[in-house]
Amino acid sequence: MESFPTLAYVLESFSGIDIAAQIKAIWTQLKAPIVVPFLTISLTICLVMSIMLFLEKVYMGLVSGYIKVFRKPTGKRYKYEPFIDDIELGNSAYPLVLVQVPMFNEREVYQLSIGAACELSWPSDRIVIQVLDDSTDPVVKGLVEMECQKWASKGINIHYQVRNNRKGYKAGALKEGLKHQYANECEYVAIFDADFQPESDFLRQTIPYLHLNRELGLVQARWKFVNSDECLMTRMQEMSLDYHFKVEQESGSSSYAFFGFNGTAGVWRMAALNEAGGWQDRTTVEDMDLAVRATLKGWKFLYLGSIKVKNELPSNFKAYRYQQHRWSCGPANLFRKMVLDIIRNKRVPLRKKLYVIYSFFFVRKVVAHIVTFMLYCVVIPTTILVPEVPIPKWGSVYIPVLITLMNAVGTPRSFHLVVIWILFENVMSLHRTKATFIGLFETNRVNEWVVTEKHGDASKDSSKVPLINRRFKISERFHILELSVGVFLLISGSLDFAFGQYRYYIYIYLQAIAFLIMGSGYVGTRPPNT
Repeated sequence: MESFPTLAYVLESFSGIDIAAQIKAIWTQLKAPIVVPFLTISLTICLVMSIMLFLEKVYMGLVSGYIKVFRKPTGKRYKYEPFIDDIELGNSAYPLVLVQVPMFNEREVYQLSIGAACELSWPSDRIVIQVLDDSTDPVVKGLVEMECQKWASKGINIHYQVRNNRKGYKAGALKEGLKHQYANECEYVAIFDADFQPESDFLRQTIPYLHLNRELGLVQARWKFVNSDECLMTRMQEMSLDYHFKVEQESGSSSYAFFGFNGTAGVWRMAALNEAGGWQDRTTVEDMDLAVRATLKGWKFLYLGSIKVKNELPSNFKAYRYQQHRWSCGPANLFRKMVLDIIRNKRVPLRKKLYVIYSFFFVRKVVAHIVTFMLYCVVIPTTILVPEVPIPKWGSVYIPVLITLMNAVGTPRSFHLVVIWILFENVMSLHRTKATFIGLFETNRVNEWVVTEKHGDASKDSSKVPLINRRFKISERFHILELSVGVFLLISGSLDFAFGQYRYYIYIYLQAIAFLIMGSGYVGTRPPNT
């Protein structure tokens, strides 16, 4: 009861005081000695990182352009001869290949992935299909096992493997699968996630490169998205991933014979995988971890953009956020764990080590996320309140425009969506930056693994799913509000330079559009499966 007189006394003491004037006075006192210097330092750091990212983009673009115009495609610079049936040797001319299909409660896609793996064109006695099922749903486990038995009855050499736990998640399942005797007898291992459907000639197009070029440890194919037209969010993802495959993977493969394994749609030489130490579950990017360790052993990688494997993009925002957390947190955590190993390595030339540390990890996996969020969503909007800190136009307009144009080249059909793509990527940078710091400092969510939701057959026919779905779960509205605020912060700062006194009207207009786009579900929501 004594708290009430105390509260009344406090409220009475504030009566007659102009709180707004007090806040303004405090702001005026702190502005010059603290805010301005801190903002100036932050701006300088962001501009330096922006230049680093810009130069990296220019370099990769020039390498990819040079390869396409003046040099042979990457695949043609290695020996390649298709396997030919030999009457005398029979099928022994073909190497023994293991195909691994890891899955976890994949009710919607298990038939597609198992069917595609079993229909690969390769002699039946020289291929082993291994379905690694970590499902916790007994109904799904039963369905997957029945599917494997169905193909086994057709003469397919298929093995259904389960574990008692999910230790190590996907890496643990792949590692456990290689412990079987029949797996150790294989010379190569192809890996396909549950939503990936390779063409029947996939092995015939990839295995010859490994078979004739002994220095190659990995052949990686490109992803082809079956549901890219499903909603606006899948179109945005297509733009980002097309750039990754057409520019980042191509330039890395061409210049250094190194790139990050994408975890699926690739074939490993078993000897390279074993020499690198096999699968490890110390991060959520076990594929990238294996790729870095293999390249430190001297193995080279080949990316074949001409070979495409169908797969599915996340079509709702929640699934996409979890995926991006894993893809941002994992590389940062791996960088923390492996930077000293890379520096101390004796088998890799200095030029390649610098590329892996600086370009592959530091600029693309750390700087790219941090500068996008800090510069465009924090520093630039803050300078509206602190005009004493001028921002050069080359840092706020010219460099961002050039970087955007270079990214948009990868997907010409979506060039008209480039403005929306800018907003979407900058807003997502909030989640990516948070995940990057979680990985660098190894906080609580560093090993969080949430399997990306898939929808199977529905992905093949976008006409079955409405492009705009206004049914939104209450739990998702917080994230939509978060996105909208991020869009507003980005726009309010960036347009300050171009529109002057009219910017406030533009802020309100674009903020309304942002709420309509994000709040209506147009970015990618769909009704739950039945």
